[in-house]
Amino acid sequence: MADLLSDEEIEAQLPDGWERDGDEIVKTYEFDAYLDGVGFAAGVGGVAQDAFHHPEITIGWREVEIRLTTHDAGGITENDIDLAARIEDL
Repeated sequence: MADLLSDEEIEAQLPDGWERDGDEIVKTYEFDAYLDGVGFAAGVGGVAQDAFHHPEITIGWREVEIRLTTHDAGGITENDIDLAARIEDL
């Protein structure tokens, strides 16, 4: 099981545009068209599967919200920060 990050570690390592929401980190991506968001969500799913770390993905009208937490650790770990950074590279 991964170790929880401290508040200071989380703030220092969060990728641009990501925010902390309790025991999760979250970012909402906006798109010009609904299907662009669906395609992005599929890409996130592939990256997540490769990392074996699975976010909550909410697809809305022209936006996709990604939420990350490490459930078995009970909060935010390096796994969440790493996956957020990989998502940013999509």
